[in-house]
Amino acid sequence: MPTCAVKGGCPSDYIAISIALASIILLLAKSMSPYLIHKIPRPRGSSFWLVAIQVFASFNLLLSIVVALHLLKFGKRHWWKSCYLWAVWIEGPLGFGLLLSCRIAQAFHLYFVFVKRRLPPIRSYIFLPMILLPWIAGASFLHKEKPLNDHCHMGVRWIIPVISLHAIYVATLIGFTGAIHHIEFRFQELKALWRGILVSTASIGLWIVAYVLNEIHEEISWLQVASRFVLLVVTSALVMAFFSFSISQPLASLMSMTKKDQGEYQTMGQALGIPDSGVLFQRESSWDFNPNEPLDKLLLNKWFRQSFMAFADSCLAGESVHFYEELQQLDKLPINDPVRRIYMARHIIEKYIVAGASMEVNISHHCRQDILTTTDLAHPQLFQNALAELMQLMKLNLAKDYWSSTFFMKLRDEASMRTVHHGLDDSSWNFSPRLSSVHCTDDPFHHEHSPVESAGKHRDSGLQ
Repeated sequence: MPTCAVKGGCPSDYIAISIALASIILLLAKSMSPYLIHKIPRPRGSSFWLVAIQVFASFNLLLSIVVALHLLKFGKRHWWKSCYLWAVWIEGPLGFGLLLSCRIAQAFHLYFVFVKRRLPPIRSYIFLPMILLPWIAGASFLHKEKPLNDHCHMGVRWIIPVISLHAIYVATLIGFTGAIHHIEFRFQELKALWRGILVSTASIGLWIVAYVLNEIHEEISWLQVASRFVLLVVTSALVMAFFSFSISQPLASLMSMTKKDQGEYQTMGQALGIPDSGVLFQRESSWDFNPNEPLDKLLLNKWFRQSFMAFADSCLAGESVHFYEELQQLDKLPINDPVRRIYMARHIIEKYIVAGASMEVNISHHCRQDILTTTDLAHPQLFQNALAELMQLMKLNLAKDYWSSTFFMKLRDEASMRTVHHGLDDSSWNFSPRLSSVHCTDDPFHHEHSPVESAGKHRDSGLQ
């Protein structure tokens, strides 16, 4: 026992390392399962990178404890085993500090989005380094003063300011969490925050006890072994309790659930419980639309909208139609339900509005900035200017070419069959000439023609 207490490699050390490895494996499985199993596209921006950084920080925190507290037995002492590298830098700014800073950044984002009802004034990639600066300054000061001994322990007068820094960050997280505790979140964001606060506070308390016992009774071998075992096991629990997808990606969190009673949600509208979100029932009888009506009225019909969306996707220009579809879901939410409206609005902004979004729509810079700088994410007219611009583009481009596509021909045939069943004559479809200006795979010869002109040409060719 005395030998392994100093050099590492005790049986309890390997048990603790096994627990830490299991937590890391579970952490990686939880973080990757939505993308590997459910095939969810990787989100852009902070919703992905904050989670990835937390995984990185969690791994650093566990590894730093393993190396700094000598849980593994090494034959020789190497430069890369320096206490200041592992116990100061990797455990501090790149470990616990980075992990807690990410959670504060997420709570800061939730506060502005759901309490202030606007996007945060500082982007996460700027806010995170700013809030991490005190950890970097503290690590630099410790590296300069060199208060650690050969066992990577520091005196009581150094423990107090170090633990105070930990406590300040926990208090900051408590402050932001308390400011949003009245919000009725849909995806357990508040529960994840309180759980992280509770476990981190308990962990800090146990760390204090372990460090103090190490300093006072450093000559007691079993105490050294027991304290570092507790430190690593508690840190593993901290890592698992802190990590959650619910704050940064609600839809991915729901998709990653394995409960049998949980359905798989394909859209944010379905996750928010919006009626008929993305669902098209075969029994619906809403086929009585007039092709001569304006596009904005035609898109209100589900069957036409689905056909038009499929055509737009085939032209690699379906972003505008998908944007319209999600706005239809947003409009179904009542004005007196701001939380769900904010969820949906934030989802639309991240998917269609921000620069570099997965389905970024072609709107003017002024219109985009009006949305990104809005003071009310739940406002019913938030996306109306963007919709007006996109509707005009669809009328000038996609709508004209749609009428000569096989998608419209298929929709017309299906509608004709259904109207016949209802005793209606197909002549009710009165097509006015529509010119084609966008050429897709459904119009291989790039001719400008309309359904009426095409029918006339076929009749002429049959008479010749």
